[in-house]
Amino acid sequence: MRLAQEKVISDYERTRFFRIYVSNVLPGFFQTAEYATALMQSITDFQGTPDDVAAAVPACLARARLMYTGARRFAVLIEEWVLRTRIGSAEDMAAQLGHLLTLMSLPSVSIGIIPTGSPRAIWPLEAFYLFDDQRVAVETLTAKISILQPREVADYVRAFAGLSETAVHGAKARALIASAAASLE
Repeated sequence: MRLAQEKVISDYERTRFFRIYVSNVLPGFFQTAEYATALMQSITDFQGTPDDVAAAVPACLARARLMYTGARRFAVLIEEWVLRTRIGSAEDMAAQLGHLLTLMSLPSVSIGIIPTGSPRAIWPLEAFYLFDDQRVAVETLTAKISILQPREVADYVRAFAGLSETAVHGAKARALIASAAASLE
């Protein structure tokens, strides 16, 4: 797991504009150590792979520095149910949601929450990461798929735009995050 985390950092360092859509878990950029540990441990347990979670977590968290360095922008869309899906303990999840609220204040970060009950033009998709307009990484249960074909990349750009129309930002997004945190009590 550590090698997988370290392998992606060079692609991330070259990217200037990230568009990320998550329908399952919060993106690695935004994870706290406790959330990342609980998530990676569950993946390791499920896959039956060697347990190197303690070494993988710092490698995952190292990507967060990219939000604070260089001229990068992060536009992230999160399905509301991701906020309500507990990864780790209630305390860990509350801290993770608090961290998400803090990240919203960064000038390089735009976070949109897609409310569960909203009418949608674009159905929930698998999680994907757009790296500039050059590449898409799609996460499935068993693999990360890299898409380079320009027509397919354009489809993901269009899907991100459609999903963005359903998302709420600012105070409305913060209210959904705070509501998810309050439901942990």
